[in-house]
Amino acid sequence: MSTTEQPLHGLLTRDPAVVAAGAELFADALRDQAVPVADVEWRPPMDGTGEALATVLADPRLTEANALALERITSAEAELVRVAPASEALGLQRGEFLHSGPPLTWDRASGPMRGALIGAMLFEGLAATEEEAVERLSGPDISLAPCHSRGAVGPMAGVISPSMWVFELRDPVHGTVSHCSLNEGLGKVLRYGAYSEEVITRLGWMRDVLGPVLAEAVERHGPVDIKAYLSQMLQMGDEGHNRNRSATLMFLRDLLPHIVAQVGEGGRNTDDIAEVCRFVGANDHFALNLVMPACKLAMAAAKDIPGSSVVVTMARNGTDFGIQLSGTGDQWFTAPANTPEGLFLGSYGPEDANPDIGDSAITETAGMGGFVMAAAPAIVRLVGGDVDFALTTTRTMYEITLGEHPALQVPILEFRGAPVGIDAVAVARTGVLPQINTGMAGRVAGTGQVGAGLVTPPAEVFVQALRALADRVSATDGRTP
Repeated sequence: MSTTEQPLHGLLTRDPAVVAAGAELFADALRDQAVPVADVEWRPPMDGTGEALATVLADPRLTEANALALERITSAEAELVRVAPASEALGLQRGEFLHSGPPLTWDRASGPMRGALIGAMLFEGLAATEEEAVERLSGPDISLAPCHSRGAVGPMAGVISPSMWVFELRDPVHGTVSHCSLNEGLGKVLRYGAYSEEVITRLGWMRDVLGPVLAEAVERHGPVDIKAYLSQMLQMGDEGHNRNRSATLMFLRDLLPHIVAQVGEGGRNTDDIAEVCRFVGANDHFALNLVMPACKLAMAAAKDIPGSSVVVTMARNGTDFGIQLSGTGDQWFTAPANTPEGLFLGSYGPEDANPDIGDSAITETAGMGGFVMAAAPAIVRLVGGDVDFALTTTRTMYEITLGEHPALQVPILEFRGAPVGIDAVAVARTGVLPQINTGMAGRVAGTGQVGAGLVTPPAEVFVQALRALADRVSATDGRTP
């Protein structure tokens, strides 16, 4: 055997080359002795995932399945094609309500979810009082289902009732559609669990004026390219979850001529048109309800790929946090939702905040929101943290995602593509959880918004998801069923 074939030859005569992983104590001791050390970041796998992780990693379909999922996510388009009542667009019947997050029953509903459902009952005329609404919601005549079960999304409580108007977005590449309610603004609003007379009156105006005006404007304009908004807003300081100022103004810019054109054409008076323009323009969050279904379309394109470990849904209902994987179909994996930590409005404090709620984490699932806080450093003034935290968070999210989105670029990171395609395998291997920034609803029904902050999913949902994916791998022996 030659000396070049002997790996230990010369070990004691050469300067050592040391690679350190894990605890820093050993590396620091060597550095104190002037020994160069190359650090390799390593974390133990998430508790409870060892066997499932090994099974999934051994699946020969995994790499190709995840590559296909990433290609579908990044190639998906999103066009706003119409605005219509939920009864028409989603087929909702009287007494049917959609809500955010995984499946939920009234008896397990949190305060803000209960408040939003009570408000929806009052708005639909299914109850005359709060007490009557609670009694009917406790009975068998009212149907509750997740927005995601209809391919829709809803922010915070996410309640959609038949008379509410919704945006309808279409992905012309993959042929799917998604819907989302119209945004009410901030503060005392239904989605945060408020249901006062002011809230119901606003919903009535949105039904009678805002919805029809926007519907006609979109029909006059033709399809509106919402995916283009996503890429532009990252260049303009928005991250698409809690900061949507630029996208809201781009939307108003594109539709304004078609809104104003409705004056004097046998329909709208100037007061209605002026109020629509004021309402949209003054509501920085209005475009959130366009960003969310656009992100939903991207993730819907990656659903149902056998063997894929990509997370296609993250959603919360105020009680449970749930995820779905591409390779496990419509199965939900749930655990108790964490409570966000952040900044509070007025005299509210941590004791007033409800656990995490809303479908708006679809933005992080698609590489927006908390994943691209580096593109929107001003967001930390709303949710807590600092600019360094925003930069570190975005860089960290690359560790648990499949790739970079070519159309969504982060300027401060030299226009690097946004981290996209959360990989449940990577989450389990690193222990790094997806970062979400979010609004906070009051724990008590009727309170409304109490603040905004940061939150992560409970680790248990990834443990469940990997075990379920491993079971499918074992059942098919790694073959496409």
